[in-house]
Amino acid sequence: MLPAPYRQLRERARELSFLQSTTALLYWDQQTFMPPQAMTFRAEQLSYFSGQAHRLFTAPEVGDWIAACEDAGMASDPGDADAAANVRGWRHDYDRATKLPAGLVEEYERAKVIANTAWAEARERSDFAHFAPHLEKVFGLTRRLADLWGYEADPYDALLEGFEPGARAAELDTLFATLRPAVVELLGPAAERSARVPADLLAGHYPEAQPAAFNREVAGAFGFDFAAGRINTTTHPFCNGLAPGDCRLTTRYDEGNFLVSLYGVLHEAGHGMYEQGLRREAFGTPAGMYVSLGIHESQSRLWENQVGRAREFWEHWLPRAVHYFPGLATRTPEEMFAAVNRVHPSFIRVEADQVTYDLHVILRFGLERRILAGELAIRDVPAAWNEEFEAMFGLKVPDDAHGCLQDIHWSEGLIGYFPTYTLGNLAAAQLYRRALADVPGLPGELAAGRYGGLLGWLREKIHAPGRRLASGELIAAATGEPTRVEHYLAGLREKFLE
Repeated sequence: MLPAPYRQLRERARELSFLQSTTALLYWDQQTFMPPQAMTFRAEQLSYFSGQAHRLFTAPEVGDWIAACEDAGMASDPGDADAAANVRGWRHDYDRATKLPAGLVEEYERAKVIANTAWAEARERSDFAHFAPHLEKVFGLTRRLADLWGYEADPYDALLEGFEPGARAAELDTLFATLRPAVVELLGPAAERSARVPADLLAGHYPEAQPAAFNREVAGAFGFDFAAGRINTTTHPFCNGLAPGDCRLTTRYDEGNFLVSLYGVLHEAGHGMYEQGLRREAFGTPAGMYVSLGIHESQSRLWENQVGRAREFWEHWLPRAVHYFPGLATRTPEEMFAAVNRVHPSFIRVEADQVTYDLHVILRFGLERRILAGELAIRDVPAAWNEEFEAMFGLKVPDDAHGCLQDIHWSEGLIGYFPTYTLGNLAAAQLYRRALADVPGLPGELAAGRYGGLLGWLREKIHAPGRRLASGELIAAATGEPTRVEHYLAGLREKFLE
């Protein structure tokens, strides 16, 4: 029988899972169906639940229970990998949480809800001034959190720890210093090659009902379980794993371009299948949680890009697309492949091609660090964004909605999150490469629209382990080597230049 302190920790984790899943449900409702006048009370609800969860987890007895488990050697017990992962995870999270007063946690949650509503209004009107005071408050509170969590070299490191444990800004600097010139070198020839593909090749009228039905069919074929999930419409796509058997995806629609919602759904379905692949019996404990946001993004980017933008995808799915969109009847799989991989600098990150995508991430990473360091005032963000965007992409930003207001992340305090998209890109390329080598007949299965082999491999290698291994260890265990940028760049060159 497991020691009493461990059993008490599991029971506390169970209590916390109820609070946290309720909070997640309130957030999902806020983004989908909540009426505008409910915002003020919703902010108080989320503030209350977050504060209660924080107090429950940071209670002194929790620290005593963790210490007792550590003294019993459970954190490194090779005979019980789940218990060891749980004790290590609880220690990491407890040490981080106990540095924050509950009042600040509540204030931060309240500010984010209000800021998120202001962001949605500002984005719709393309009016940064409406959002600016809220962004000022969110960044100010975020800096307070970073100072309380502590850091050795850079306050950004304290934020990264919450998304990608162990990652550091200096390492990202090195990564981006390698990645940026390689992408820029690739961009010119890839864009020139794509210039042969008309920008309006797939233009048409796509009322929401038809893309929604097609998206659902593809996501279901990939392996997203609609008996345990659903798709709704929001301003900014996201995935929320609320509880075992309850994973919510969202997307947005453009009636002139069905690809916007399709690839939004494929991206979020990748997240969703990760959530659905976590072990239900371990829900609420580190062993039943995703290991990092970089790994989470690897799942979304893999299904969106390696699978969903492959030539084989359209060879299989074009007839079904024609069923929903008869105007595509004259298109060939090769034309579809070329259209969805057309390389051209554009304003919106979530709609960016694979080649330019990481440049969007690098832009945001630099701006976040400057704001956090006090080098860039909030009022100057639009001008700084527009200047740096033009230097990087060669495009003049037409308005704030196509510039610094396009992403939801800052309104939700997700400062330090953006680099995980690039980390996810690297991991996705490496995982997919290994899966092709490990799973017999996988290319033929994918060409036939059968995705169980790939999903099964990911379930075993990435989903089921939870937080048993750190993200870098998980990739090394799955692929036989540490994450390497070379695999990612080689994949881009093969796809866009050869």
